[in-house]
Amino acid sequence: MNKNCLLCGVGGQGVVLASKLIAYGAMEKGMFVRTSETIGMAQRGGSVVSHVRMGEEIHSPMIPKGCADVLLAFEPAEAVRNLSYLRRGSKEGIVIVNKKAVQPVTATLGDGEYDSSEMLSYLKEHVKNLYVVDGEAICQKAGSPKTLNVALLGAAAASNGLGLDIKDIECEIERRVKPQYREMNLCALSLGAAALRGSTS
Repeated sequence: MNKNCLLCGVGGQGVVLASKLIAYGAMEKGMFVRTSETIGMAQRGGSVVSHVRMGEEIHSPMIPKGCADVLLAFEPAEAVRNLSYLRRGSKEGIVIVNKKAVQPVTATLGDGEYDSSEMLSYLKEHVKNLYVVDGEAICQKAGSPKTLNVALLGAAAASNGLGLDIKDIECEIERRVKPQYREMNLCALSLGAAALRGSTS
């Protein structure tokens, strides 16, 4: 069975690392994987979108519009911006979004500041399977704001939409995260999974 996960956020949030952990986890399970990243005008502060496609017979690394099983958004405006990728219909995909707004460079250059509550309200109106996660609170408990990406991965794994479970992601953290950062990331992973189960949809 093929799975498509689109990750989106702002530079510096760890979007690309999160996509790599998913990809490695899928390959360990024997899946064929293709990935692609689009990085905005700045490595830090620009919009970042990462496509991860897993399964069999995948020819393009880019997820077609309307085909994402999971939309993992590191902040609300990027979720809205990329909503056209979400699978619709009887097997509608899942949106997992961190509730805290992060202003991308493109917004701060103009009059672009926005209120995350407006974006979240829009998502609640237009997405059937929506999970809002308080990533900031999880990161505080885990001990570092840099664990947001892994916290959201925990939520994604707990959603059953990825085709990977918590153990798969744990194994990749053990393999690929530096020893001094493993414990906090494993903590964030667990907290993210718990937050998904308790979030509003």
